[in-house]
Amino acid sequence: MIYLDWNATTPPHADVIAAMREAGTEAWANPASVHRPGQRARAELDRARAAVASLVGMHARDVVLTSGGTEANNLALESGRGGLVVSAIEHPSVVRKAEALAAQGVEVRWVAPEASGVVSVAAFERALEGSVALVSLQAVNHETGVIQPVAEVARLAHARGARMHVDAVQAVGKLAPEAWAGADLVSVAAHKIRGPKGIGALAVLPGVRLQPVLLGGAQERGLRPGTQDATLAAGFAVAAQRAIDGPARYAELESLRDRFERELTAIAARAHIEVVKNGDGPRAPHVSNLSWLGFRGPELCAALDLEGVAVSSGAACSAGTAEPSPVITAMAGEARALSAVRASLGDATRESDIDAALAAFARVVTRS
Repeated sequence: MIYLDWNATTPPHADVIAAMREAGTEAWANPASVHRPGQRARAELDRARAAVASLVGMHARDVVLTSGGTEANNLALESGRGGLVVSAIEHPSVVRKAEALAAQGVEVRWVAPEASGVVSVAAFERALEGSVALVSLQAVNHETGVIQPVAEVARLAHARGARMHVDAVQAVGKLAPEAWAGADLVSVAAHKIRGPKGIGALAVLPGVRLQPVLLGGAQERGLRPGTQDATLAAGFAVAAQRAIDGPARYAELESLRDRFERELTAIAARAHIEVVKNGDGPRAPHVSNLSWLGFRGPELCAALDLEGVAVSSGAACSAGTAEPSPVITAMAGEARALSAVRASLGDATRESDIDAALAAFARVVTRS
């Protein structure tokens, strides 16, 4: 199988699996217990916190371990009850939480993207007029790979006394820390950086007050109650350590991604099919999102799957819905959204994978 859906999830690295296997044998106790088995489990949590802190540029004591990026985003947005400004093309875990807050009476201002896929600084500046507690903007869009102007928006937010939350799930390990510069709160998910599913983190600057979204015990300073899994933490630690050097590995994918797009466009031209790139703004080096006009994205993905190539037609968290991608719809309209196909490469993607994927695309789009 040629796997080109790394934005949905990444294959766990061999070192991650090895660390988890060892922790599953040696660190299975409850990390809250004071005896030595509990201390061994707690040490894995501490390692994970330290690794995440190094990755995002914050202190280990300010890293809250969560069940993943979704919970981290929900926890972050809970601090925006004094007024929230959020882009309209965020991950569903941000959009749905913002909608829920609005239903509870919180003022939520939505900022629309430009056709390029960038949510402009000027649009955020207009939205920031008046009282705002929190601004939320992703570092890299999960569907288009377009990089957002986080640092500039953070400066505006701070000038107006607001906090800045950055969903960096698709940025850490792929881009340098400048991608989330100025953030007061940063969300991370282990499974996007070749770690395990079921664990993530919210890193916050000192002084940021959080309110839990779950109630229970005192774990994670009461912000995330529930017994932590030291096995997942061990895998997360290794993945986060690897991800520090990830941007150099991902930079090498840009030429491969660009070649992929050029040759797909040529295939489409020979078949008299119109193909349009979704996202003309600066992009992360591994993401390609193309609309194949006249085709339906999910059907193309299914046909490619039968050819041994895994791609997607939208965010994995929205899979199974009948709605077209809200991201592409907001950028370019429903027709483009219905025909969009995303391919996302990873640090194990090779030239031969691209060759095979191109051949599969050619077979599928010329079949009809």
